[in-house]
Amino acid sequence: MELPADLPDLPVRALLGEITATLDRAGAAVLVAPPGSGKTTLVPLALAAAEGRVVVAEPRRLAARAAASRMAALLGEPVGRTVGYSVRGDRRVSRATRIEVVTSGLLVRRLQADPELTGTHTVLLDECHERHLDADLLLALLLDARAGLRPDLRLLATSATVAAQRLADVLGGERPAPVLHTSAREFPVDTTHVAPARTEPIESCVARATRRALSESDGDVLVFLPGVAEIRRVAGLLADLSDVDVLPLHGRLPSAEQDLALRPGPRRRVVLATAVAESSLTVPGVRAVVDCGLARVPRMDHRRGLSGLATVRVSAAVADQRAGRAGRQGPGRAYRCWPEHEHSTLPRYPEPEIRTADLTRLALELTCWGSPTGAGLTWWDRPPEGPLNAALSVLWVLGVHDEAGRLTDRGRRMADLGLHPRLARALLDGAAEVGARAAAEVVALLDDDGLATDADLDLALRRLRDGTAPGSRRWRAEADRLAALVEPDTTGKPAQRADPALVVALAYPERLARRRAPGSPVYLMAGGTAAELAPGSGLADAEWLAVASADRAPGRSHGRVWLAARTDQELAVRAAPRMVSTVDDVTWADGDVVATSRHRLGAILLSERPLAEPAPDAVRRALLLGIRTEGTALLRWDADAVRLRERLAFLHRVLGEPWPDVAEPALVTTAETWLAEELATARRRADLSTVDAGRALRRLLPWPQAGRLDELAPDRLAVPSGSRVRLDYSAGDPVLPVKVQEAFGWTETPRIADGRVPVVLHLLSPAGRPAAVTSDLASFWRTGYPQVRAELRGRYPKHPWPEDPLTATPTRRTNRAERRAQDSR
Repeated sequence: MELPADLPDLPVRALLGEITATLDRAGAAVLVAPPGSGKTTLVPLALAAAEGRVVVAEPRRLAARAAASRMAALLGEPVGRTVGYSVRGDRRVSRATRIEVVTSGLLVRRLQADPELTGTHTVLLDECHERHLDADLLLALLLDARAGLRPDLRLLATSATVAAQRLADVLGGERPAPVLHTSAREFPVDTTHVAPARTEPIESCVARATRRALSESDGDVLVFLPGVAEIRRVAGLLADLSDVDVLPLHGRLPSAEQDLALRPGPRRRVVLATAVAESSLTVPGVRAVVDCGLARVPRMDHRRGLSGLATVRVSAAVADQRAGRAGRQGPGRAYRCWPEHEHSTLPRYPEPEIRTADLTRLALELTCWGSPTGAGLTWWDRPPEGPLNAALSVLWVLGVHDEAGRLTDRGRRMADLGLHPRLARALLDGAAEVGARAAAEVVALLDDDGLATDADLDLALRRLRDGTAPGSRRWRAEADRLAALVEPDTTGKPAQRADPALVVALAYPERLARRRAPGSPVYLMAGGTAAELAPGSGLADAEWLAVASADRAPGRSHGRVWLAARTDQELAVRAAPRMVSTVDDVTWADGDVVATSRHRLGAILLSERPLAEPAPDAVRRALLLGIRTEGTALLRWDADAVRLRERLAFLHRVLGEPWPDVAEPALVTTAETWLAEELATARRRADLSTVDAGRALRRLLPWPQAGRLDELAPDRLAVPSGSRVRLDYSAGDPVLPVKVQEAFGWTETPRIADGRVPVVLHLLSPAGRPAAVTSDLASFWRTGYPQVRAELRGRYPKHPWPEDPLTATPTRRTNRAERRAQDSR
C-alpha cells in the first residue's frame, strides 16, 4: 500500500514519519492532536503504508463510518477495499482491507475471541480523552494482551487534551510512552453568550441563538443538543426557515441521513447534532456553533438501582472543543446558551464514565477475560469497587457466572450477542418463552432510547409495527438482526403467548413493580426503589408493571417511570425466580415481638402469615431491638434494683473501671450480656416485664471487687444514735438524711469510696423536714447549729436542744421518752 501523493495538507502530516519511527522504537505512543488536525485519517493511512494491518477504534458508530469513508475517499476507493469498517449490525471489509475502523465495544468483543488480535500490527485508539467506558476497558485489555501475548502489538492513543501525560504513563508501564504533539490551524472564534430568559425552555433559547447565528455569520451552523428529543423540538421551532436546510445528526439515524449532514449541501445548513460532532467527526462548511451547554451521559444511581442517561452541564474542555468547530475554515462565531458568569463554574473535564456509569457490561467483559474484579489489569481509572461488586451481583442474578465467579456457558453466549447483559438475557430467555421475533422486537426497543414516545410499552410497540412512530425502519432492521442471532436456539421450541412484559422483566427483574396503594401512582420495585408514573399515563390502572425505563425524579425521593408494560404477579414470579424468597421475619413492632412469615419478590411483599414458632435466636434479637427502642424500662425495677443501679453509677463515676457503666445507653448496648439468661427464655414484652432487673444487674459486678460493694458504696450508715440510716444515691452525691438529735457527738463527716467522697448530711428537724445541709459537720456544729437551735427549740420543745451538741447524748426519742429509758436502766 502506498500513500496518495495528494494527501491534504493537515497539521499532522508533518509528523507521519516521526509517528511511525516512534512506534517502531517504543511500541506505544500518545499523539496529542486537536480535532481537525488529520489524526483520524492521515495517521492510519501512514501506519498501514509503512507496516501492516491497522485497526482504528472509535468511540461511536457514526464516527467509525465517517472515518472509514473519508480515508477511502482519500485513496479514491470505495469503502470496504483498502479501508473498511465494522460496527454493530454493519460491516464493510474485504480480503484487501488494510485499515479497519471499528467501535471500541466491538474491538473488545474481538479481543475476547482472539486475545492475540491475529494479523493486526497496530491499534489506534482514537479520542481517548472522551473517557468512554468501552474505550477505557479496551485500553486495559489491550495492555494486558500486549504484556502477555503480543509484545509486538503497537498501540497509538490519541488525545485532544492535556490529560495526555497520564495516558502516556498508563500506556508505557514502567517507562512512560513517548508523547507527540501537533496543533491544528484554527481561526479566531468570537464567543457570545445568549442566556435563556427566565422560564424559557432551552430549546427555545437554542432556536433563538440559531436564528441570530444565521443572520450574523456566513456558512453553516452546527448546533449542539443533548439528545434526539431536543433535536426534534428545535427542528420544529426552525421549521419556518425557507432558505436553510435543517438536518439532524446523531447515532440513531440511518447512514444515508447521517451522510447528508457530513457532506456540503447546495444551500446553507443548520446541523442539529448530539455529542457525536464534538471531536470525532468533521462537519464541513461550519462557520458558527450554537452550544446549548448540555450533554447526555450514562449515570448509575446506585442507591436506587436505576441506570440510564442523565442530562448534565458540559465541561469547560468540551465547551472549548464545540466552539472550536466554528474556526476550522475561517473566522467563526460561537453562541453559548448560558450566562457568561456561569462559564467559570463549569467542571474542567468530563467525568470518566467508569466512575459514574452502570458497570454491568464491563463486569461481563472482565468475567470473560478471567478477571471479574479487574485485578492485575492496568487502568486509566480503576473501576470503583462498590459499583463493580453491584454489577457482579446483577450478573449472578442473570446466570452469567457460578458461585465461584466462573463464566457459565450461558454467560459466554450472552457475551457473544454483543448486547448489555440484561438485554442479552432478555433476548435469549425471551426467545424461548415468546419466540425469537417477539423477543427481538422488545429488546430492539429497549436498546434504543429514542424510539418510545409513550410510557406504555405495548402502545409503543404497536406504533413501531405499523410504522407511525419515528425510527420505525431503524427499529425493524435491528429487530431482524437480533432475531437472526437467536433463531437457531429456538428451533422446535413452542413459544407461549407473546407478552412483552415478560421480556422486559427478564432484562430488569429488579424493576418489576407493584402499586403501593389502590389508586396511587407510586409503585414499589422489587429492587426496593419507589417510582412514580407520569401524570396521564395509560398505565394508571395497572396493579403490576414491568418497568423498562426509570430514572431519579429531580427533587423527589423516588424515581419516575418512563416506559413500562402491564403485567401480573404470576408473570413476575416466573420471570425473576432468583428474587423470590420466603423469610421468617421476627422483629419488634408496635411495642412487642411480631413474628411473621413473608413471601417476597425482592422488596415486594406477596403474602404473609403469622409465625407460630419463631426461632429462639430471632426472638432474642427482636427483644434486644425492643430494649434498644424502648429502653430498660421494659424490665421490672423494684426499689432494691433502683438503689443497686444508683450505687453502681456512683462507683463508676468516682472510681471508674472495673465498676460498670450503668447509664441507660450503656445498659442498652450491653443488654445481650447482662440479660443473657432472661433473654434465653423470654418470648414477648410481657416476659420482659417480669424480669428482676436487680438480679440481672448483679451480673455486671466486677469480681473480686464486688465483695467491697457494701464497703465502698454502703446501702446504710450507722449514726451516733445507733440507727442505721439508708444513703440516698439518686442525686449523684451520696446523701444521708438524719435528724439533728441523732447526730449529737458526731464530730467528723463520714466518707465513703475509700474515703474519697464525703457524705452530704441532710440534717432533719424532729418532724423530718430539712433543717440544714452540710458536708462539713464540724463547721455546722460551730456556726450552723446555734441558728438551727434558736429557730426550732420553741417549735419542738419536747426534743433536746443542748447548747453543746458535741457532748450531748445522741437520741431518737423525746426528752420524756429518753428519761423513761434511762430510769428503766
